[in-house]
Amino acid sequence: MTERTRRPRGLFVGLCTLDVVHLVERVPGSDEKLTALDQTVAAGGPAAGAAAVFAHLGGAATLLTAIGAHPLGVAAAADLTRLGVTVTDLAPDAAGPPAVSSILVTQATGERAVASTNAGAHRLAPPADLDRSVAACDLVELDGHHRELAVAAARAGRAAGRTTLLDGGSWKDGSEELLPFVDVAVCSADFRPPGTRTPADTLRFLRERGVGFAAVSRGGRPLLWAGPDGDGAVEVPPVRVVDTLGAGDVLHGALAHHLALQGGLTTAGFAAALRRSARVASRACASFGTREWMRARPTDQGTPPPQ
Repeated sequence: MTERTRRPRGLFVGLCTLDVVHLVERVPGSDEKLTALDQTVAAGGPAAGAAAVFAHLGGAATLLTAIGAHPLGVAAAADLTRLGVTVTDLAPDAAGPPAVSSILVTQATGERAVASTNAGAHRLAPPADLDRSVAACDLVELDGHHRELAVAAARAGRAAGRTTLLDGGSWKDGSEELLPFVDVAVCSADFRPPGTRTPADTLRFLRERGVGFAAVSRGGRPLLWAGPDGDGAVEVPPVRVVDTLGAGDVLHGALAHHLALQGGLTTAGFAAALRRSARVASRACASFGTREWMRARPTDQGTPPPQ
């Protein structure tokens, strides 16, 4: 099996939510009701969203998370299973509802407002077979949620020689513990480590803590990146934006897929993978919800980018 035809395997560690999304003309004010223009319900969360994209692009994705036995959790797990993600629920007997995200997407701009409980309801210990799960994959992606599990998975990934990828949506308690075991960090502009103010500060902070390859996404503005042998910017392809929800998750899922196909990390390969992933994320922003774009045949499949 050649590098271009083999199926990459990714282990995704972190948050799974149930996203209830409404498309609205505007965000309502205090004590105001309005009728949504459209709605969708799907599994969400950074790790879950990236796993779904990884599977959609042809990879074998496994998600380590907490969902539980509540009917809403069952619905989230079923959505991921339908998309080809293998879900490993580390809190299968939890009776309470999973983390639920309530999301309003403004029709004219695609901007979203989000309220969620995130991962605070669960403290997850690493499973006994974590080392085996890591050894079976090409890449481990972490979103920083479920702190103890994330650190253990990152440590196991480094020990096994697997590429470790951090989705830095925001700076969290425990982020500092993760960084020594992270090969690649792609962070949003909201990821602000202590003492940083700009994307350049963030890239420097990550490099000083041993992260070899890093990038900062800034919505529709170019991604800024740095590697051992250079730095630069990746343009975000312009599209008519309908919905920005989950764009970062799409970026990470596509990046994980391209990096897993590459095998070894190089500066040129990282920049090329970022460019391809930005195209996929832009395409996802052109439709409402986090699943509609998947129904069209992808134009940017998971063959490795040029080295």
